Amino acid sequence: MVFQTPIRRANYPAYKSPYGPKYHYQPNVAGWTVKQFAGLGFKAGAFGGVALFAVIFYASGIPRVKKDILQKIPFIGGHFVKEIPASDNPF
Repeated sequence: MVFQTPIRRANYPAYKSPYGPKYHYQPNVAGWTVKQFAGLGFKAGAFGGVALFAVIFYASGIPRVKKDILQKIPFIGGHFVKEIPASDNPF
């Protein structure tokens, strides 16, 4: 009969070398560890931030976006306020 692992007696535990690798249980969910989830979350947040900046940059020429979103940003909202002098107003 062929055994998958060597037969061990109850009185003699398996020898573990003090110089060998120190194995321990690493919790995971379907093979994904906490460190991998954290890295994935950081990368997704970075890509999301860049995508949000690109959308705001491309839509900054739309008057409704300027008035409702960009002018309400603290410290830089005044940059998006465009006052038309009375001399240039046709009405």
